[in-house]
Amino acid sequence: MTILQQVPLQMQWVTLDPFLFCVHHLDKYPSGNGRLGVSASLTGRNMGSDFSGKDGWSMYHGSSIPGFPSHPHRGFETITIGRQGYIDHSDSLGAKARFGKGDVQWMTAGKGIVHSEMFPMVNTDNGNPTELFQIWLNLPAKDKMVEPYFTMFWEDSIEIVDIVDDVGLHSTIQVVAGNFGSASAPKPPPNSWASRSEADIAIWSIQSEANANLSLPPANAGTNRVLYFFNGTDLSINGQRCSVGHAIQVDPTKDLLIETGDADAELLMLQGRPIGEPVAKYGPFVMNTQQELQQAFQDYQRTQFGGWPWNGRDPAHGLEGKFAVHANGKVEKRG
Repeated sequence: MTILQQVPLQMQWVTLDPFLFCVHHLDKYPSGNGRLGVSASLTGRNMGSDFSGKDGWSMYHGSSIPGFPSHPHRGFETITIGRQGYIDHSDSLGAKARFGKGDVQWMTAGKGIVHSEMFPMVNTDNGNPTELFQIWLNLPAKDKMVEPYFTMFWEDSIEIVDIVDDVGLHSTIQVVAGNFGSASAPKPPPNSWASRSEADIAIWSIQSEANANLSLPPANAGTNRVLYFFNGTDLSINGQRCSVGHAIQVDPTKDLLIETGDADAELLMLQGRPIGEPVAKYGPFVMNTQQELQQAFQDYQRTQFGGWPWNGRDPAHGLEGKFAVHANGKVEKRG
């Protein structure tokens, strides 16, 4: 059997080693209030922890601007794939960025970093739909305490493969990590598990037209491979039917023939060889032992991982376009 198991998608999607966490945010935010916050009333929301989806959107931990004010991480990596809207990043290294609409931010937390991820409401005369994936990729024990690292994969640097089937229907694959045929993803951070060829890491964002056929090549034996079918109605994988709203673990050694149903389909694929080490996880920290986890909390209380150089816990970046300012002073402007 090609399909090993299917698990319904919850708010947090089930993941397999080396991945730790995956979430899909899709919020149909209203117009902005001119101060990058939402123009709508916030009455009735559990402010500070609003995951309600009320009226099609959530504030999360934001108070006026939706998003995730400053919080620490240690021991893993975050990969944020922007699809709609913008994400404003700020961190304890002094780096900041605005990205979205096809861009990817890849951040190695390593020995410790504090960052914020806010969703600025830049449009004041219409809505601000915001959509993203956030994925947590584990670090092996020897790299848990590397120096933090932040990089941007801008939309025009990420290859998108357009595949046309025998009847002219299209599928596209955004190659965020790994390879698809001759298409290669941008180079991951130097200490990432994804930087090792033997890790067999691939992150593909897949879109297929209704009734299209798409073939995916196999991975290596021993690799974990999961397809997240989050938009559409139904499809089949090597003849086995799948309904939307499921994580589908497949045999990595088999070619996959994906046949979509009567609606366009969207999938996210996470693939990687397991790190195979113990995981001690609590909140924003992921280590190998409980003792290391306790040390992470103590270190953060003592050092604040370098402190917070920004005014307020939820900085946003005005009305300028996409950009990045790196901790070493390098500036990227993307319009």
